[in-house]
Amino acid sequence: MKPHVFLYGAATSAHQVEGNSVNNNWWKWEQGRPEEFRSGIACDHWNRYKEDFALAHQLGHTAHRLSLEWSKIEPTEGVFDATAIQHYRDVLLELKKYNIKTFVTLHHFANPLWLEKRNSWESSETAELFNRYVSYCAQHLGDLVDFWITINEPMVYAVQSYAKAVWPPQKKNVFTMLRVVNNFAKAHVLAYRTLHRITPHAPVGIAKSMVAFAPNQTLKHWFFNHRFFSLIKNKQDFIGVNYYFAEYSNNADTVRSDLGWIVSPEGFEQVLLSLKKYHKPVYVTENGIADAQDNNRAEFIRSHLRAIENVQRQGIDVRGYLHWSLLDNFEWAEGFGPRFGLVAVDYATQERTIRPSAYVYKAIIEQAKRDEKLVIH
Repeated sequence: MKPHVFLYGAATSAHQVEGNSVNNNWWKWEQGRPEEFRSGIACDHWNRYKEDFALAHQLGHTAHRLSLEWSKIEPTEGVFDATAIQHYRDVLLELKKYNIKTFVTLHHFANPLWLEKRNSWESSETAELFNRYVSYCAQHLGDLVDFWITINEPMVYAVQSYAKAVWPPQKKNVFTMLRVVNNFAKAHVLAYRTLHRITPHAPVGIAKSMVAFAPNQTLKHWFFNHRFFSLIKNKQDFIGVNYYFAEYSNNADTVRSDLGWIVSPEGFEQVLLSLKKYHKPVYVTENGIADAQDNNRAEFIRSHLRAIENVQRQGIDVRGYLHWSLLDNFEWAEGFGPRFGLVAVDYATQERTIRPSAYVYKAIIEQAKRDEKLVIH
């Protein structure tokens, strides 16, 4: 196996940080909610990305995951916005300036309003509509993309929107949920082929949310963590893993995030080991903790990176770690309350402040470089 440089960095998503995504379904839904649950200008990252990437570089990051906002690139069906795509070229060029590897997500929960009128992911036609947008992005940005992520957390989208019905469109129907999952799988396979044709240099995968379930929850584990992989068969060059919590704990002293999520690096090992059967490289595309006081984030990062080292010794080919998130941001239905950022954001002033845990992460990256742990075989 040729050596690979282990990548360290952080992640963001467009709707959560850019601001003013006025043409998507989340923006529309938010308008009926209290002020603190409306994204507004979010972190104003659309205008402040240079400042934010300078911070990532200062913190030693060698990779960054971002997403493209479909509703800005294709605000009207079939009509693409040249200004928006140029903006994303500028964003990616800024990362290249620092020699930061780019992970680009094409769909991160939000849909253009015109797609909503066509029943979005409930419709079997959406896969083709998504593929047209994917093709446009690949043609205009592909030379600046190191890794493509087609879809972020398809199971989370389906469960939150159609099983729990706490996200738009808030339709509680298990059969619709299953149809949405199947349409995501169809869209991924189409996009996989398109991206390979236009940008053969860039590996293509998904970002798959995984939860550590109790040992007796085998059906839940299969359905939520693994079913989507069976739907897309071998159409992935790597597996992107988003991991935050375990659903169970055997320890009375368990640390919980500000959202009440159980912190479990052991659970992280459990889900990573379950990927062995796919024989694919793994990148951790999200892993983080809501921790406004920054009391637990440093140890969270240390313990989850130790978990990665443990599974690497057991044959899991983990090649990168992207912490969620670079910045505090708009956390979907939870609004601006949860604080996931390595960098704190004062939403009133947009002032950025690097948290102490971010410097701990920086020191880990620097130590790995000295120990040559950045190169894995």
